[in-house]
Amino acid sequence: MCNNNNNMGSGKCGLNGKKDQVNPTEAKKTEFSVKEKCRKLQKKLKKTDKQKTESSSKEKTIWWNQCSSLSEIDQYLWMVGGSAGALALTGVAAASAFYLSTRPKPEKPLVTLHEQSLLEPGPEMVRVSKFYKEAKNGKYLRYLHDDTRTLFETFRRGVKESNNGNCLGWREGPNKPYVWQTYNETLLRAKNFGSGLICQGLAPGQSTFVGIYAQNCPEWIMTEQAAYCYSMVIVPLYDTLGANACAFIINQTEMSVVVCEDDKKANLLLDQSPRCLRKLVTIKEVSPSTHQRAKSRGVEIVKFSDVEILGAQKDHPCVPPKPDSLCTICYTSGTTGMPKGVMLTHENVVASMCSVIMQLGEHRPMKHDIMISFLPLAHMLERCCENALYMVGGAVGFYNGDIRRLGEDLTALKPTMMPAVPRLLNRLFDKAQSEISNSKIKKLLFNMALSAKESELKRGIIRHDSIWDKLVFRKVREGMGGRLRIMVVGSAPLAGNVLTFARCALGCLIVEGYGQTECTAPVTLTVQGDHVPEHVGPPVACCKVKLVDVPEMEYYAAQGQGEVCVQGANVFKGYFKEPDKTRQVIDHDGWHHTGDVGKWLPNGTLKIIDRRKHIFKLSQGEYIVPEKIENIYIRSQYVEQVFVHGESLKSCVVAVVVPDVDVVKCWALENGIKGTFSALCEDERVKTVILEDMLQWGRTAGLKTFEQVKDIYLHPDPFSVQNGLLTPTMKAKRPEIRSYFKPQIDDMYKKLE
Repeated sequence: MCNNNNNMGSGKCGLNGKKDQVNPTEAKKTEFSVKEKCRKLQKKLKKTDKQKTESSSKEKTIWWNQCSSLSEIDQYLWMVGGSAGALALTGVAAASAFYLSTRPKPEKPLVTLHEQSLLEPGPEMVRVSKFYKEAKNGKYLRYLHDDTRTLFETFRRGVKESNNGNCLGWREGPNKPYVWQTYNETLLRAKNFGSGLICQGLAPGQSTFVGIYAQNCPEWIMTEQAAYCYSMVIVPLYDTLGANACAFIINQTEMSVVVCEDDKKANLLLDQSPRCLRKLVTIKEVSPSTHQRAKSRGVEIVKFSDVEILGAQKDHPCVPPKPDSLCTICYTSGTTGMPKGVMLTHENVVASMCSVIMQLGEHRPMKHDIMISFLPLAHMLERCCENALYMVGGAVGFYNGDIRRLGEDLTALKPTMMPAVPRLLNRLFDKAQSEISNSKIKKLLFNMALSAKESELKRGIIRHDSIWDKLVFRKVREGMGGRLRIMVVGSAPLAGNVLTFARCALGCLIVEGYGQTECTAPVTLTVQGDHVPEHVGPPVACCKVKLVDVPEMEYYAAQGQGEVCVQGANVFKGYFKEPDKTRQVIDHDGWHHTGDVGKWLPNGTLKIIDRRKHIFKLSQGEYIVPEKIENIYIRSQYVEQVFVHGESLKSCVVAVVVPDVDVVKCWALENGIKGTFSALCEDERVKTVILEDMLQWGRTAGLKTFEQVKDIYLHPDPFSVQNGLLTPTMKAKRPEIRSYFKPQIDDMYKKLE
């Protein structure tokens, strides 16, 4: 029989009992083996359960701790405004992290800002540039490249640097884009025109003077380069100088050929045409009547293009100038008498250009730059700026000739560089102030933006991509074309608040310089990274500067004040045919006495504080410096222009004031006063308001009682070049103004008596 206990589930046990019979010993071993396996399996299961329990316990502990931490955080959330506050803080933290990682880095100044110039040993306290290593050894920077020492060579270097890029640009009319002429085209046309001048009877060399009487245009530059191709001397004539002065200049230089712009200028020259004048080369068409008038005076009129064509046919070989060759006689707009001809060499101009380029460092002109040309090319500030850009292969676009439409040209050209005068920046500042004057919110935003940008300036940061630039200053920058990166300001003093505003609003490097025609424009220039306004920087590398005593005005060099004197590679060779006047301003040691009074600041920069000329003594013996008083009164919002006058037989000073049209009209409207601007100028109420504001400015600036004006005359028409009361560089012609307003001045003194 089958043992059911030992043979459970065996289907065959009943069929073959013998075969299926199990050995008791083997059965016992098998039973032990199965039990052992069961115990191991149970042990393993218990171990696994224990691990799971421990793991679960740890997870519970972590979860509980997290809950506890969140609970603790939650009880502090009310301090930051709950969950929303926490989210805001997270956003602020993220924004801060982003700003810190992307904030602009300050520029490192090229010289130590607290010591910007070197003081030479010796009693004269001469200061020199720190940008040129050899300056301390008494040497001047004269050029940057051995093969580029004349303006003939600088232009040819620009041709190579630009790789025949754009050179001269102009607009054919309003709303038209700029049309460009390449460097090769410009060079070829200039060479052809110079050759054409030889065909007109001019001889190559330093004894030949070529006059040019035109507004800024491509033909101006081509005439200049044409003259340099044959070592001739360029003599610019002022656009609105007048027939007398033009005739004087043509006579003194014995010019036989003058390049002039149009019919109007040709007729002005013909009004008093000297006998030496034989030909007028006109850029634009002139009328048949002008041709006939010229013929009757023995003057031939030829077209600019015809001279070019003739020169191309003859192709006279070039006669390049040397560094010490004269390149121009630039007549200064004297405030008294006829202008004086300042003789400047190629070395003078190249040294000035190179010194400024060196001092600008990374901001120097480059071949990709575009400059707007609108300041008169008859003056050396514009000439130096343009020639510096031609040397590096940059492009120059000319304005349309109407200063009122300069904004259109800036928008079309989008310049990266421009020279400027304080008058332009003053207009920008005044416009910005008028826009925010009627809105407290706008004024608040403006002041916040100005404060934020000024704090960046103090850290050496120059940029135009901050939130304030986009919110507040975008229109100002776009009004200048939107791409401006460097601006050079000169020709007149610039108020500190205006300069700071311009630096903040335009987001570009703005350097302010001081100089004279006699010094080929620059004498000093402010340094990048120096945000402090109201000084004109250290000496440039081509010259040295010292101050000398002015005892009659109580300025002494030992006290760091005195007349500014300049010596160097940029100082002119003298006044043309006027040796006596030359000796009056250049002493036997070669120092040029500028007539300006300066003061050395502790950081080695120069500040212009006065003018040696234009002083007079009142009847009580007190000296009056009218320009000093004028510079204070001009700060009044009501004053556009002011002329202060005094006499040695009178005990007080009076003034002629040209009021600001917009401000006066606005004040009159607010106070219910009607009438034209001329009528408002005659209104005693308007006069009282303006005089009181001027006197308040005088008191604030510390003017003495005898320096304050006692009466004013309001004149509705501004002083201008056209009416003969300003020079072309916008300086007051004091004798002319005094003569023009003599009846009004006499009337004021009569009333005061």
